[in-house]
Amino acid sequence: MTPARHDNSSKGDYSWWLVALAVIALALAAVIVSSEIYTEVFTIVSAGIGITILVTLLGFSLATLLGLCIALMALSGSAWLRQIARFYTEVIRGIPILVLLFYIAFVGAPALVALINFLLSPLISAGTMEPVLVRDLSLMWRAVMALTIGYSAFIAEVFRAGIQSVDKGQVEAAKALGLSRFQRFRLIVFPQAIRVILPPLGNDFVAMIKDSSLVSVLGVADITQMGKIYASGSFRFFETYSIVAYIYLILTIGLSLMLRRLEMRLRRGQRG
Repeated sequence: MTPARHDNSSKGDYSWWLVALAVIALALAAVIVSSEIYTEVFTIVSAGIGITILVTLLGFSLATLLGLCIALMALSGSAWLRQIARFYTEVIRGIPILVLLFYIAFVGAPALVALINFLLSPLISAGTMEPVLVRDLSLMWRAVMALTIGYSAFIAEVFRAGIQSVDKGQVEAAKALGLSRFQRFRLIVFPQAIRVILPPLGNDFVAMIKDSSLVSVLGVADITQMGKIYASGSFRFFETYSIVAYIYLILTIGLSLMLRRLEMRLRRGQRG
């Protein structure tokens, strides 16, 4: 009986927390609508929501794919691949995202352009195509590259831990039935691992929404950059950054609630 009372208590606490949050959000929304200043600030700052969401979706999708590849390397039978994966995750996780952002934008991007021009040098020499310029690689895509590399190391560890949580006996049984390595991963390992992977993966997604604000240092017109531009011209720092914080809270908490609901559905499916 005790576990049941604990579950009901948790649901009650969750409901009160959500109600309090909704009341605060509605109160702030009323202030924004009723105040000309806040309405103006919100209109200008919200113009960067699209870029924030785009950078986050692109960065997280690419980071997830790269992280999965790194995780599979870390779990492979080749000692060389395991060492390369370990080296990558340890180095990347030790570099702050902001430093990585500057490095990719001003060092990595020119090096990538130089490599592309080197590979295409026969076509460039023949006059078939023009050389690629550094400015052709937009600052937004440089920011996406930095977020991809930075988060892929953390996501790789999430995938690795989730895959290793699957009972090895089931994998051995699938191998005995003649399933290929890919079939074992697709039919046995991944469906079970995703229940372990999803919660921390969702946390990384929420964290990337917040860390996407760092792209403003490159001048990318996201929420934070639009707020910086308006505040520097109007000197309304309190109003501007209050709106910036409000928008980020709506995005992150809304996404957290969606992920929590999805996690609960997966748990119910597992019990069923």
